[in-house]
Amino acid sequence: MTTTKKKILVVDDEPSISKLIEFNLKLVGYEVNCVYDGTSVFDAIHTFRPDLIVLDLMLPGTDGIQICRKLRGEGNQVPIIMLTALQDLSDKIAGLDNGADDYMTKPFSPQELISRIQAIMRRLRMMPGMQEQAPIRIGSLHIRPDQREALLDDKPVDLTPKEFELLLFLCRHRGRVLSRQQLLHGVWDYHFLGDTRIVDVHISHLRDKIERNAKQPELIVTVRNVGYKLVDPSANKGLA
Repeated sequence: MTTTKKKILVVDDEPSISKLIEFNLKLVGYEVNCVYDGTSVFDAIHTFRPDLIVLDLMLPGTDGIQICRKLRGEGNQVPIIMLTALQDLSDKIAGLDNGADDYMTKPFSPQELISRIQAIMRRLRMMPGMQEQAPIRIGSLHIRPDQREALLDDKPVDLTPKEFELLLFLCRHRGRVLSRQQLLHGVWDYHFLGDTRIVDVHISHLRDKIERNAKQPELIVTVRNVGYKLVDPSANKGLA
């Protein structure tokens, strides 16, 4: 039985880095295509049809942030791992804000990049199994795992795939306090010490989309020095 190789598009203007990534990804069985500037990305996406993109933040022409923004604006939800040589947290968060699923800071270990890619691929393989999951209702929030859809007051909420997975994970563990590391394991499938700021950024995005007032959240509450918990505000009112 033959299996189709997963395709990875590598976008980096430093050929030495691109070739290093390509070499290591091919060793573990991925099909890889490399492009070296932002203007070539969209042609490569249409012709190569990647399953995941490794995208440098700083590119000649169209930069990584602009590429992310355009892809997500067009409804393309291909997973993106952003690479950045910048140490400033705001630059990393900018990538997540514009639709990147994850980021890595240069220099990085090829083995860690492969682990991140494999984690995302595992999550993608698990998605079809979600079709047998029952809908979840928490107050005015309605989650339909089979359709990968969230509704608030019966109106669709525009969530990225990673935001949906995070929300679903919180809903399935509602009432439990989850540490940032537990969320990294459960949603990003990281079984090592990842950067927990990824969790904080995605939680912030979720609050902006599902809370009445993101600055005073009622659904996703912060448990100081621990993590986050999803609660049912209507259940709390019923106890009052």
